Amino acid sequence: MNGLSREMIIHPGETLKEVLEDREMSQQELALRTGVTPKHISTVLSGEKNISVSFAKKLEYALDIDAEFWMNLQNLYDKELFEFDELHSISKEEIDIFKGMKDVFDFIVNKNFIPKIKQIEQNILELRKYLNVSNLTSIPSLVSSGAFRAQTSVKYDSYGLFAWQKICESLSSEIETEDISYEDQIKKLLEICPKIKELSFLPQNELVTKLQQYFSSCGIAFVIAPSFKKVPVQGFIKTSQEGKTIIAMTFRQCRSDIFWFTLFHEIGHFINGDSKQKFIDFESAENVKETKANLFAENTLIEKNAYCNFVNAQNFSLSAIKAFAKTQNILPTIVIGRLQNDSYLKWSDFTDEIVKYEKM
Repeated sequence: MNGLSREMIIHPGETLKEVLEDREMSQQELALRTGVTPKHISTVLSGEKNISVSFAKKLEYALDIDAEFWMNLQNLYDKELFEFDELHSISKEEIDIFKGMKDVFDFIVNKNFIPKIKQIEQNILELRKYLNVSNLTSIPSLVSSGAFRAQTSVKYDSYGLFAWQKICESLSSEIETEDISYEDQIKKLLEICPKIKELSFLPQNELVTKLQQYFSSCGIAFVIAPSFKKVPVQGFIKTSQEGKTIIAMTFRQCRSDIFWFTLFHEIGHFINGDSKQKFIDFESAENVKETKANLFAENTLIEKNAYCNFVNAQNFSLSAIKAFAKTQNILPTIVIGRLQNDSYLKWSDFTDEIVKYEKM
């Protein structure tokens, strides 16, 4: 509709006028046949009055043209008129919001979730449809009203966060999962946690595919989502309306130990029942649910008593760390990260040993 003027949108009265001309029927005769006033006919033909359901039925009797035909013309006119007015009434505020979401929009377009159009206003309409909102300005209210379980102490961009969770859902829709009960999901997930730990030894390019296979067998769609500016998200977990469980993560933090801790942290959320709501993990977020998920991640990656014995021995040499990591069947970098987090090591210790992933 780019470049189209409002006057170029064809009113159904124009079609009615052509029918009358073809049949050499006067407005007066049509008024008599339909039982309305000549003025009513005149205002419809001029586009001042629309074709109502009752008048469409009267035209069917008078002209032997189905009422549905006239109503379809009227509906098409109303739709095109609305779309024109909508396109030309987008506020500067919404345009500025859209411009601030450029990295998000570019990702959505590159994934072919929506088409990219030259006109910025058309792109805004496409983004509205994708995000299921009638106006981008309503997004902050949706976030703060409880569409997400978010930490108010963590600063984030509402627009980016809202779009990020939609992207996670879009990515998960491409993944087929086993149809099993929640109880069986937990049982199977706990059974394969040791196998998931072993994947930490794989290179990054093989890792995601293997994780998706394992999680799919548990009825969970696992996705790696993009990382956007001002959206400090580590992970996302929810059960969709269709019953599909989604666990999404980012490679926002390049350190592999943070990735693996976050992964088991998300598994902990699922086992603790947090997937029954949308639950987003932010960097530095703290609450009861986070604490429980943290404990699950800590004790699953590294057996609790074994870790206590190791730190009590006070031998944090690289060789000791590697030997201990081998007993836990995990990368030494995961042990190093845990020791750094627990202040047994400085963050500057063994930096050359930290395995890093590329951002995606």
